[in-house]
Amino acid sequence: MRRTLNVIRLQLINRQTFIWVPLIILGSAVIISILIYAMIPTDGPKYGGGGQAPLWYFFAIGLSAMTLTFPFSQAMSITRRDFFFGTMLTAILGSAFLGIVFLIGGGIETLTNGYGINGYVFYLPWLWEAGPLGAFTVYFALALFLFVVGFTGATIYKSWGPTVLTIASVGLGLILVGLAFLATRLELWDEVWRGILDAGALGLALWGLVATAVLAGISFLAFRRAIP
Repeated sequence: MRRTLNVIRLQLINRQTFIWVPLIILGSAVIISILIYAMIPTDGPKYGGGGQAPLWYFFAIGLSAMTLTFPFSQAMSITRRDFFFGTMLTAILGSAFLGIVFLIGGGIETLTNGYGINGYVFYLPWLWEAGPLGAFTVYFALALFLFVVGFTGATIYKSWGPTVLTIASVGLGLILVGLAFLATRLELWDEVWRGILDAGALGLALWGLVATAVLAGISFLAFRRAIP
């Protein structure tokens, strides 16, 4: 555990990566969204997706955690197992931090009636229908999922090179297109959308955590072959 905590400290040496840069991206997205809302000539509630900007940044963090920090950790004689679990714990902490920030933002929007212009960046009804805990789970799951996607892609690249990464990406794309083709030919889209609506944002987030665990397992297996 001590060695794992040392990896967390290593990942957080540059606090800009997990803290300040996401906050700057988020703050910029909020300011731009408010300015846009203020220009819309309506008194009804206005919703936007600008708040998701720092979530996508976690994909880049996952890439850099593997491509930049991993070689440095090997020079410090940190075992691969300790680095992997320490990095994943860091991602969990960073995702939880971002989820808390989103909850605070949603509370501010509720108290101020959407910054006084009925505009919302964090308090999106569909995401908050399960309450604050459900909204936190959604934000947390999405940030962690994107981090693990980036980390897994970088791990495959470090283990087998760009050719295998490209083949895996194309293969995943073909699988998704194939599923869409089956849903179209079998006329299942009504059932698909009904299932999504029934699951709600919280249900989708929980399934996202399952997908994240599967990707993390794949990444762990590939990590053994990764070349610093």
